[in-house]
Amino acid sequence: MTDQTNLLLVDRGTDGVLTLTLNNPEKRNALATPVLGLIADALDAVRDDDAVRSVVITGSTKVFAAGADINELAQKDTAGALADVRPRIWARIRAFPKPIVAAVEGWCLGAGNELLMCCDLAVAGVSARFGQPESNLGIIPGAGGTATLPRIVGRMQAMSMVLLGKPIDAATALRLGLVLEVVVDGSALARASELAREIAARAPVAVRQAKAMVNAAFDLPHTAHLAAERQAFSALFGTEDKREGLAAFFGKRDPQWKGA
Repeated sequence: MTDQTNLLLVDRGTDGVLTLTLNNPEKRNALATPVLGLIADALDAVRDDDAVRSVVITGSTKVFAAGADINELAQKDTAGALADVRPRIWARIRAFPKPIVAAVEGWCLGAGNELLMCCDLAVAGVSARFGQPESNLGIIPGAGGTATLPRIVGRMQAMSMVLLGKPIDAATALRLGLVLEVVVDGSALARASELAREIAARAPVAVRQAKAMVNAAFDLPHTAHLAAERQAFSALFGTEDKREGLAAFFGKRDPQWKGA
């Protein structure tokens, strides 16, 4: 039996970056409900921790996450699916206010691809593959594969991925905006960590607001979004970090962010 405590490795670095590593190679890092819960718990634990300013989520060099746990799916009927706790866990992950960078090597399928879409930036190894193959099992994606995916890659490509169930390669994922960068195999984690450190070195309050406002494009009409953006913009003018940022600029020095 797999040791539940080791399904997710949690590494608190000294550079403001928390690294979460999916660690269930026997099941190709399947996002079973306990694993999904561990991710949400790890994020909740640092939500208000000022020492953690960004997060990296990764898997192994062969697989990021190859979907949900098929055994769990097989045990559910309609009533079980409707009563599932997973939507609440996914909501906790999506609500995490700090930037998350995904490092993807190998397969990123089904729930794995939906976890990727919960992240704010993604780096992929050149051999990575992305897909929503749920229709092969007689079901559809249930955590963003039909809702979030078309908003990122467009309706036609999302239709192709969901209806045909065929994976796309890293170059296509880059072209469609599903990932930010494609790198040499084996170096996705290093590059994702570099990006996370760069984010962690920036003004924390501004970074949170920036993430929230970009994500608001998924939910708000344009006019309402512009109003919300301006409100968030104006609120930052009362922060210590705004004063420090300007002082550092005029003083030609690096800013010392306080996160307030």
